[in-house]
Amino acid sequence: MSVVHKAAQVGFSTQAGTYTQGRPDYPHELSLWLKRMLGINEQTSVVDLGAGTGKFTRLLSPLTRHLTAVEPVEAMRLEFAKALPDTPVMPGTAEALPLPDNTVDAVVCAQAFHWFANQAALAEIHRVLKPGGRLGLIWNVRDESVDWVAEITRIITPYEGDTPRFHTGQWRLPFNGPHFAAPELSCFTYGHVGPAETVIMNRFLSVSFIAALPDAEKAVVAEQLRDLIKTHPALRGRDSIEFPYQTQAYLCRRLD
Repeated sequence: MSVVHKAAQVGFSTQAGTYTQGRPDYPHELSLWLKRMLGINEQTSVVDLGAGTGKFTRLLSPLTRHLTAVEPVEAMRLEFAKALPDTPVMPGTAEALPLPDNTVDAVVCAQAFHWFANQAALAEIHRVLKPGGRLGLIWNVRDESVDWVAEITRIITPYEGDTPRFHTGQWRLPFNGPHFAAPELSCFTYGHVGPAETVIMNRFLSVSFIAALPDAEKAVVAEQLRDLIKTHPALRGRDSIEFPYQTQAYLCRRLD
C-alpha cells in the first residue's frame, strides 16, 4: 500500500468525528448527475474511493445495491462503519486497490482525488474499471467571492505547506496519459446551513493540515475563526448561517 500524506494520516485520524459533523453535504442535483453521467443504477458496481467517514457514500447508497468503500485511514473507517454498517469499507489506497481487474462500473472520489492525483493512481483505477467504465471526481468548492469566506481562506492558508489541495489545479496533470480522457465539468450551487460552530468551526478545524497542527497553533486558528464569527456583520449573533459552495463534478471517461 502506498504512503498516505502525513497531513491526511494525522489530521483525519485525530479529527474523524469533527469531520463528520463539519463537512457539508451535497446538492440534490448531484444524484441525477451520478445517474446520467456515470450511468449509476441499482445494478451498477460502484467504488467510493477515499470514502472517509461516508459523507458522500450516503448519497451513493440509495442508487445502487453494489457499493464498496475504500479508505486508507483507520479512524475514518471506524467512523464510516458506525454510520453505514451495511456498506463494506476496505483498507486501501488509490495506487493499491483491493479489487480484481475489470470488475467495477464506476469509481467515485468526493473531496479526495487531489490526495492521489498521479499516473499510478489513474492506472490502478483504470485496471479495476470495466471497459466503458467511468471515474467521477467531486469537490465542494468555497465561494470566495463572499468576503467572510475569503477571510477564512486567509486565516488557514499560511498553514497549508505542501499539503495537496484542489485549488492549485495540480490534480489535472495526470490526465495527459493513456488511461482517461480529459475531465468534463458540471457545476451546482449549494449552501451548507447550520450553526456557525458546525459550518465554520468544525469544518475548518477538520481541514487536514489544520487538524494536524500542534495544539497551540490550532488554538490560534480557532481563535481567529471565532473572532470572525463574533465580529463580521453577516455572521455575528446569528443562530444559523449559510456557507456558500459551488459543487464541481467531473466526468472522466476510461480510455480502453
